[in-house]
Formats: sequence, structure tokens, C-alpha cells
Amino acid sequence: MSAATDAIREARDALLSWRGEGDVARREFRWPEISGAFNWAIDWFDAIGRDSDKPALWIRDTEGGDERHTYAELVERSDRLAGWLTAQGLGKGDTVMLMLGNQIELWEAMLAVMKIGAVILPTAQALQPLDLADRIPAAGVRAVVANPEDEHKFDGIEGPVFITTGPAHDRWLPMADAASLPATPREVVTDAGDPVLYYFTSGTTKDPKLVVHTQLSYPVGHLSTMYFIGVRPGDVHLNISSPGWGKHAWSSFFSPWLAEATVFSFNYHRFDAAEMLRQLEDAKVTTFCAPPTVWRMMIQANLGAKPSALREIVGAGEPLNPEVISTVERAWGLTIRDGYGQTETTCTIGNAPGEPVKPGSMGKLMPGVDARIIDPDTGEESRHGEITFGLAPWPYNLMSGYIGGAETAQADGRYHSSDLVTVDDEGYITYVGRTDDVFKASDYKISPFELESALIEHPAVVEAAVVPAPDPIRLAVPKAYVKLAEGFAPDRDTALSILRHAKERLAPYLRVRRVEFADLPKTISGKVRRVVLRAREHDSDVEVSDFRYEDFPELRG
Repeated sequence: MSAATDAIREARDALLSWRGEGDVARREFRWPEISGAFNWAIDWFDAIGRDSDKPALWIRDTEGGDERHTYAELVERSDRLAGWLTAQGLGKGDTVMLMLGNQIELWEAMLAVMKIGAVILPTAQALQPLDLADRIPAAGVRAVVANPEDEHKFDGIEGPVFITTGPAHDRWLPMADAASLPATPREVVTDAGDPVLYYFTSGTTKDPKLVVHTQLSYPVGHLSTMYFIGVRPGDVHLNISSPGWGKHAWSSFFSPWLAEATVFSFNYHRFDAAEMLRQLEDAKVTTFCAPPTVWRMMIQANLGAKPSALREIVGAGEPLNPEVISTVERAWGLTIRDGYGQTETTCTIGNAPGEPVKPGSMGKLMPGVDARIIDPDTGEESRHGEITFGLAPWPYNLMSGYIGGAETAQADGRYHSSDLVTVDDEGYITYVGRTDDVFKASDYKISPFELESALIEHPAVVEAAVVPAPDPIRLAVPKAYVKLAEGFAPDRDTALSILRHAKERLAPYLRVRRVEFADLPKTISGKVRRVVLRAREHDSDVEVSDFRYEDFPELRG
């Protein structure tokens, strides 16, 4: 094994030894020293997997499909594909767009593209032709890998090499041809600082930006995510995430394979919470990560008894509401641990395994993370402000930058996350909201998340998004857009019940003043686009159909 392999293993094993000792890990952990020639797929995955019969990937689906692949199998499959991609003229620095689902070809292709020194551009299958027409030139895409059902989305696009998981036809080359080639081990052609992954951000508040990750920032930087999840060698890890988003690389690729665990994926056409609970038991899943929406759906489906092998459960993607945490804790005796990160980073804040969890808090800084909370108004370090990262030295688990003009560093020489938080005396960090989302009402600063957390505790509320609505007296008042649970009518009685519930749980200056029932606009990654709702409130052509606090005499006093 290479020196880089040994360095990663030493850092990994140290983190695994500090379960329940987060403060020790934060004090003692050191990132592995890696420079010069380095390729994660070769120096780590091949090194640990070439002769290993340990299960690396397990894929099931609702039609009865059940396939399992060892580490050694994936090493050989990706070696063959790497050789075939090279024969198609692809190599170091070329961008390869992968529009694939949770299927063997996805993991095989990610490893193979890394091995030839090319750059992976994971892409959600939900994207449409207009999206692709913008993204392919923006990322300089040299090749596309897609399933037959998505091939039509690339009609009219010229330039890339087109590769299909189906049969050959027209300009589409069959990926299956790689199976006939010898599994020749690859030589490292990349340096530690070379790009390996491009990601378009989710675009919740503005147009997506193109993020660049190196051979270190995600592949090695996700040691912090592995520590947060609590995944260990031999575990079976299930992550609810679609390919095309950073969270999939976080938890369905790098973290479990850094731990030498099994990635388990269950494919479905429509999410069925009861079936997902059955899979957790049947597959003996030990570590499970799901976004808050999935946790709420499973609660509504009746959690039942704790899946017998389950040891660690985490949430990510959006902040967890305390009510969700307490409900699962009562049912399973396990605490959902919240964590934080961005497409631009790995997990940088989290409730570490074995540490006390403060409901509502995202936890503490992860080992190896040097973040500062800066007051946006004063530029000074504060307990209330924006998460920022210093860039000297450059953090291991931060992107190398953006493509297309967006600056990584602001005027103070730091990377600013645009996420606002508060920090308590023990170092626990609580999410407040995006700098774009926080607003003033009657001169009070209001975080939508705090209000949404209260609203979601009402049985009628499946999801809520709070935005400022114009008001002639207060300048703005909090308005909640609410998606109702099944069985509740979008009428006056429901609105009254929700407003009364909010009144009982929130300080007077935080009081929700308007409620409108609607489906919430979301990005294709499932995040609520409050920016759309804020714009709607100022659009004179939109007919407002909300219920207002002042119209309910029952709420006075």
C-alpha cells in the first residue's frame, strides 16, 4: 500500500476510536498529510479492495431485484471501464457527466472516471433538456453516460461522447462493451490538488453555481462525515439520496467506503415509508441517513419497533425539528443526530456518535474543522452570526473554488457559507437560517426555521415555509405557506387551529400572522425555494388567498 493509503487508514482508525469522545477527537485529530501524486480510487479504494471479498455495494428494488458486489468486483469492473473510457479518447481533466440512478453502473463509472484522472459531474435524472443545454457547456462536458430512458434529453446537443447503459445505436456507445476488456490496474496520473468532482449547487436562493472538488476535499475530507454518521468497518449503511447531489457522494460513496462498510441502496418509483421500514429490518441496516421529510413520512406511517441491527441514525439536507427527534427517540430509543454541511464542504458541524444531543442544535464542529462565526453587521467574531472558514491554510474539506466567476473568498479573505447560527457556552451550534431568508418584522430579526419548527409540530402540517409578507404598519409580518397532511381541509377551522398552536409556542414578536395552504416550490433536490414564495408576496398579479391573524376574534387576548 502507498504512504497515502496508510495515512488515510491511520486518520480513519483514530476517528473510529474516539466514539463518544468528540472533544478528544476535535483536539487530537490531524488530517492525513498527502501531497503530490494521489488518486483516491487507486490509492484508497483499489488498495483496500483489490483482493477483498467484503461486500461493498448492495442494491435492491421494489421489483425483487437484489444484487451484491464485493470490493474486489468493483475494483475489476472499474478497471475494465477505465480502460474502455481511455479507448474512447477520454483522459485527465475531461469532464464526464453521469446521469444515472442508484445502479451498479453509477458506482462503477464514478470509480472509473476517477481512475483515468477525469472529472465526474453527477447529474440528477430529473433535469430536463434546457437544464442540460446550459450545464454541458458551463462544465465543459466531454462525455455523457445515461440510461436509455434519458437519451432523448440530449437530442440537439453536439460535442460530447455519448455513452449508454443500453444497446448501441446511432451516436450512443454501449458501456457494456467494457466487460470484454481485461481488468488492467491503473497508474496514478493525478495530483492531490487536481479536480475530481464538479457539482452544481441546488439553487435555493439564486442560480446554481459550479463547485469544484479535488482529490482531497471530498474523497479524504469526508472522514469528518464518516465520523458524524458513525459508520464502521462491516456496517450496512443506507442513505436516502438521489445521485446528482453532493449528499449522495457524502453518504452513498465516500463515507461508507472510507470505513470499509457496505453501501446499501433500495430503489423505488414512489417512496413508501412502511416498505422502507421493512427494508431497514430485512437488510439489517446498521447506520441510516435520511432527510427530515423522510423521517416525518416514516413517523406518519407508524415507526413500529426499532429495526434490530440499527445503531446510528442521522438527518441531513435540512435542519431537523425537535419534535421529529423526540418522536423517533420515544419509539426506537435512538436519537436522530443532526449535521451540517454544504455542496461546497463535507460535514463540518454535527452531533457526534455517543455525545449528548441538544434538540434543535446541529451539534459542534467536526474534528479537523476550523470555522468562525462572524457577525455580518460588524465583521467581528460572535456567538450570533454566519459560519465562515479561513483559507490559509486551505481547509481539507472545502471545495477548491467555483467555475464561472463566483468568488470563493470574500473581502475578509474567508469563505462565507451564508448560513446563520448561534453558539452556546458548550459549543453547540443552532441553525438560524440563510442570510437571504432572515427578515425583519417590527424591527425584530426573524428566522423562518424557528417558526417552521413550531408549525411542524401541529398534526395538520406536513411542511411549512415562512416568508415575510408586506405589512403597512410592521413593514413585514411572518407568513406561513403550509402543506397539509391528509385528512385536513384547507379551511378557516384548520387555519385557526394552526395560528392558535403557533401563538401558544412562539413569543409575540415571532407570531405567525398569515397562513396560506399550498404545495411548496422546491428545487429538484427537494429543498424549499423560499425565494419563490418571497417574490410571490410582492407580485401584484398574484391573487392572495391567505387567512390572517387579525381576522380571528378567537385569537385576541
